Amino acid sequence: MQVVLPPRGITRVPGRHITDHQMRLYMKYRQTDSPPVAAAKASFSASTAYRIERDPRFPSQRKAPRGRRRPDPLSDVFETEIVPILKAAPGLRPVAVFEEMLRRHPDLGSGIRRTLERRIRAWRAIHGEEQEVIFRQTHEPGQLGLSDFTDMDELGVTIAGAPLDHRLYHFRLAYCGFEHAHVVLGGESFVALAEGLQNALWSLGGAPREHRTDSLSAAFCNLDRDARDDLTQRYEALCAHYGMRPSRNNRGVAHENGSIEGPHGHLKRAIADALLLRGTVDFDDLATYRGFVDEIVSRRNARNAKRIDSERVVLQELPDRRTSDYEEVIVRVTSSGGFTLRKVFYTVPSRLIGHRLRVRLYDDRLDVFVGGTHLVTLPRGRPHPNGKYDQVVDYRHVIHSLRRKPMALLNLVYRDRLFPRDAYRKTFDRLRERLPDKKACRIMVDLLALAHERGCETELADQLSADLEAGRLPDLNRLRAHFAPDPANLPNVVVQLVPLATYECLIGTAETGGAA
Repeated sequence: MQVVLPPRGITRVPGRHITDHQMRLYMKYRQTDSPPVAAAKASFSASTAYRIERDPRFPSQRKAPRGRRRPDPLSDVFETEIVPILKAAPGLRPVAVFEEMLRRHPDLGSGIRRTLERRIRAWRAIHGEEQEVIFRQTHEPGQLGLSDFTDMDELGVTIAGAPLDHRLYHFRLAYCGFEHAHVVLGGESFVALAEGLQNALWSLGGAPREHRTDSLSAAFCNLDRDARDDLTQRYEALCAHYGMRPSRNNRGVAHENGSIEGPHGHLKRAIADALLLRGTVDFDDLATYRGFVDEIVSRRNARNAKRIDSERVVLQELPDRRTSDYEEVIVRVTSSGGFTLRKVFYTVPSRLIGHRLRVRLYDDRLDVFVGGTHLVTLPRGRPHPNGKYDQVVDYRHVIHSLRRKPMALLNLVYRDRLFPRDAYRKTFDRLRERLPDKKACRIMVDLLALAHERGCETELADQLSADLEAGRLPDLNRLRAHFAPDPANLPNVVVQLVPLATYECLIGTAETGGAA
């Protein structure tokens, strides 16, 4: 009797349980070998080979589907109650259906949740509505640049201890991933878009052929039809200045702006990580925070330097100059020593009362002109979220008049805004607690005048803070002596100019002496 041994390295495993892979090997070897030899090469017994000869189905085809191990808990409600709900409200979440079923049938129990979710998912795969398809795009170099805004309040950034309510303007090239970010103090406005976009283009050194934004719904908010048309024309003129074709994605369809919506999250996470490494979210001033964001964006661009350089050569050339990135309005200075613009009252030097001023409105500042002469730059204020008016006040603009009427400080509309630092406000509160209102107002006005006339606002605030901690009132005489000299008591130096003939005599004397 001839014994057939399996090839070296193959272990013969008797039994009925073989795999589909072993079955395929057997069928391959069976083309040239007998059943016992093919079975040995496939690592199963000859008896299994003869069973395969009688029934050549794969093992997976012989398995009967496993039946349910327990009764179906949804058999009485799925077709009669759940399916009608799914048809009536296609967008309903499975958890809402689950809670509704428990309300109707408390005996079902909370253990059916996963079963219900799987059943709803399977039903929707067969009977559900068609879903929107995302079409991935290829981008050509120099073709598309995108702009958008993202809220940054969740990071909790503060400036000198005060929370900073701000957004981030974000520009990105779709092909190479070049990014530019600009801290925006107000909302999504055309001014913020124009300033941020132009900063990005001049930093890049070129302009793409198309510029895409979202629907600019926030910028159009609360505008009448004429204002919206004007804003549209200004945006189109901005793009035309750089030779870009403006385009917008459909409102509420974020994935159409996907080349920048996704990077929003990456950039915000990078800034959040950098803040954690820095150890604090507080910055001395806005310029420091903007430099911090610029450094993070520069590092991200450095990783794509080669790709950015390759796209930069195909960008359009920039024009000779930037276009306007501000709004220009005309205001009149009232007898209150200031003007109101966009629900914010601004003080200016009182000599401008009655004048009409030309104001260039930027995202973070106002440039004030009389005629073509630039007078002053003011920080831009924002109205309160509830619509209440706010004030931007410089005590230097009104202190000369306030000294003549110190009691006006008591109920001044913008009194809290008048104090340049918190120490001044706390000092006034302490003065009112311990002194009559008239005397408290007089001392406080004199303190503000001292800070203005002797240029010691910060140093005086430190002195006032020390007095507050010591529980004593400020001593004006001591402070005046400390911050001497008094500009009003400076000596009047008179310079006597001698006649020019005197110099001629000196010249003649020098010539005579030289001749001798």
